[in-house]
Amino acid sequence: MKLIVGNWKMNGRRAALAEVEAVAAAADTAGARLWLAPPATLVMAAADSAGDRIAIGGQDCHHAEDGAHTGCISAAQLVDAGARFVILGHSERRANQDESDALISAKANAARAAGLDVIVCVGETEAERDGGQAEAVVGGQLQGSLPSGADGLIVAYEPVWAIGTGRVPAEADVAAMHGFIRARLVARYGPAGGEVIILYGGSVKPDNAATLMAVPEVGGALVGGASLKADSLLAIAAASA
Repeated sequence: MKLIVGNWKMNGRRAALAEVEAVAAAADTAGARLWLAPPATLVMAAADSAGDRIAIGGQDCHHAEDGAHTGCISAAQLVDAGARFVILGHSERRANQDESDALISAKANAARAAGLDVIVCVGETEAERDGGQAEAVVGGQLQGSLPSGADGLIVAYEPVWAIGTGRVPAEADVAAMHGFIRARLVARYGPAGGEVIILYGGSVKPDNAATLMAVPEVGGALVGGASLKADSLLAIAAASA
């Protein structure tokens, strides 16, 4: 069964909890496992609303458990709010918050220590792909950003140029990169690397989900804008079955 993760980014207020409830209500017949990462202000309320039907997660966490880090949220605090996973290293944070591979790895290890599953995001820019550097860039991100162990790890491949643009790589390109990521995971973690789920992200929509989910080594999707409405996210899940 595929894993479909909705990343709401900086969208959603309390009224959006109705979408969480609608997704949770349909979870048993959705055709895929469903996870949602609302903004931090809604994590606790979303977790209360979802119960055990779907997993609620955070969109980032700090690498320290506590301390003088104004405006930050620790993995332990996410767990306390009811979160079960966290997204780390999204390209928007790598670019806009200047997050390094080493910082993302530290966050991933802290999140695992707190009991959260971690989704570590990797992906190249359009210029890097056009320059023939896609595998080198993604390989470097994998080398530097992953946690020490494979337990509870999920990797999301999100080509930066496809996020929110409506553009999607060719199926052959998705297959090649997911195969490359799988090989790197096995080389690093051994047999456990063969069990890590690899998600595809970048302009996933109901009308292209079935095609993308049929690509070898694609274990599910990390969905942005199309996850904001329950009907759209559930349509992606149905297409993935």
